[in-house]
Amino acid sequence: MAEGPPQYPIIDSHIHLYPSTELDTLAWCTPSNPLHSQHSLAEYESATGSPSSLEGFIFLETDRKHDLVSGAEDGTGWEMPLMEVEWLKRIALGTPREGEGHTAEQKKLCLAIIPWAPVPSGSEVLERYVKEVERCAEGSFAKIKGFRYLVQDKPKGTMLTPGFVDGLKWLGREGFVFDLGVDQHGGGKWQLEEAVEMIEKAHEGVPEDEKVTFIINHLCKPDISVYNQTDPSFIAWRTAMFRLSKSSKTFMKLSGCFSEMPSALKNAPVDEIVLALQPYLVVILATFGPFRIMFGSDWPVCTVGVEDDGGAWKKWRGVVQRFCDLASLGTEDQIMIWSGTAIKAYGLKELM
Repeated sequence: MAEGPPQYPIIDSHIHLYPSTELDTLAWCTPSNPLHSQHSLAEYESATGSPSSLEGFIFLETDRKHDLVSGAEDGTGWEMPLMEVEWLKRIALGTPREGEGHTAEQKKLCLAIIPWAPVPSGSEVLERYVKEVERCAEGSFAKIKGFRYLVQDKPKGTMLTPGFVDGLKWLGREGFVFDLGVDQHGGGKWQLEEAVEMIEKAHEGVPEDEKVTFIINHLCKPDISVYNQTDPSFIAWRTAMFRLSKSSKTFMKLSGCFSEMPSALKNAPVDEIVLALQPYLVVILATFGPFRIMFGSDWPVCTVGVEDDGGAWKKWRGVVQRFCDLASLGTEDQIMIWSGTAIKAYGLKELM
């Protein structure tokens, strides 16, 4: 796809990276998985085409194997998430091991790191864990702006336990954000309802400057095959977006949509994809607004099943650009979606 003016600075707010030597530490990555291979910074740069407008990325944890119980007891259940912290340290500090697929020069692209954290274990355990993260991260610790504990595959009620809410409040007090991953399509609308209640509980009785910031992943993963705006699943999703956006401490990533599309749609031309997404994008724009929406690719997950010659990253960038054009968004609004919102939400002070 040819790059046409105007070109806004881009921060990719959601990517995953992992070396081939650590594939067995990933909880989901079986040998039959299409992503069961190294996904390095060199491959990411190739996928993007290295446009001059790409300022860098925010790394999101990749769901390494862990055990909350043994982690709380003696730290052994944290071994593999901490291994990921050390992997990102090598990227952020430009100290690659042979064959890892990144160079010292590429360290500038790593703008922020969001590791895994045992949020359900409560504030005392979480504080202990973050000290271990600081030890492992060494000089890259300043790039750790928050944490994620995936709840999309967890039992009902997980987000509302006293320990989880206590952990979220601790993150807010310490100035860390929480990346929220829920899944309406695969998990059900109860995840949306629970997320709303969780945010209310986490902010209840907390001073404004200590309220944890929630950065919501992938539009909460709605079923993009649903075009009918009177469908109960769309209505439930739309209602949740209005409720989630009520707090000024919530932000939304414009990301992850290819994973929720039928195969024919994700391989359709950009204009067809934008048309199918339009009901969802209109709601996101009306609820969060451009100053709380950020571009994210979800690379390499976005590549699964996308057979476009230019690649999934470029195609998703084209979808977001077409949406901005159709919505007649001005320069300031587009700058926020492409990079400004990520800078604000993650507190990337060096870019402010």
